[in-house]
Amino acid sequence: MNIPHHHINIFWSEEDSCFVADIPDLKHCTGQGDSPQEALEDVLETRDAWIEACLSAGEQIPQPAYQVNQ
Repeated sequence: MNIPHHHINIFWSEEDSCFVADIPDLKHCTGQGDSPQEALEDVLETRDAWIEACLSAGEQIPQPAYQVNQ
């Protein structure tokens, strides 16, 4: 499967007491972990399931659009 390269944010969440990773272009696609690496691994698993569900429903995968303000 050819997966587009979407931007991934990783940050510490005081509220959740863990690292959180999210993919802004994929609604509700997030992951958590005790380290940035764990959060990244979790969000990549979530992304794969998200994309599989999208394709199974006959929907198109959103193209990368999120850009970091510099």
